[in-house]
Amino acid sequence: MDKRTNIKLLIDIFMTFFKIGSVTFGGGYAMIPIIEREVITNKGWVKNEEEIIDVFAVSESIPGAIAINSSTFVGYKIAGKYGAIAAMLGVVLPSFIIITLIAAFFSKFQDNEIVQAAFMGIRSAVVALILMAAIKVAKKAVKDKLSTIITLVTILLILILDIHAIFTVIGGALIGLIVYFAAPHKLEDIHEEGGNGN
Repeated sequence: MDKRTNIKLLIDIFMTFFKIGSVTFGGGYAMIPIIEREVITNKGWVKNEEEIIDVFAVSESIPGAIAINSSTFVGYKIAGKYGAIAAMLGVVLPSFIIITLIAAFFSKFQDNEIVQAAFMGIRSAVVALILMAAIKVAKKAVKDKLSTIITLVTILLILILDIHAIFTVIGGALIGLIVYFAAPHKLEDIHEEGGNGN
């Protein structure tokens, strides 16, 4: 890849993630279906949905916002460290610019009935976006009885016992490692089930 092509690719990465950051309301989880569509369907930077689900899983398992983590991850995969920087800047800048403008003027309009009505509608739409992302991820990630049990137990631990999410992620990773070392054939069965379900 020559220098001109590389710069063109970096600009393309930046503009793609700038667009994602500009049109997504509701934060990182709401960005998931849009990132998926852009990097798989529109750009072909990621091979398939399985791969992007892995990116989201890693991004959620480490500190930081999932939108920034996943964008940086994908950018690095496409064009190394400069791709990571381009993707991260692209996804962050729209929010930075918009929130700076809102912060400057919001206090003057926050009690306005029209503004409050608009935010009521925005909050409802954001819930739908997050729910859609959750359903789409679940269809790809929960493939067998074991992953179903892990998902349900995790939900119960977080909702009922108020266990911190990081401990459930670590627990899930430990269960995966135990299955890998104790019953490696089980992982093969899971992959086969997933393949048959697609």
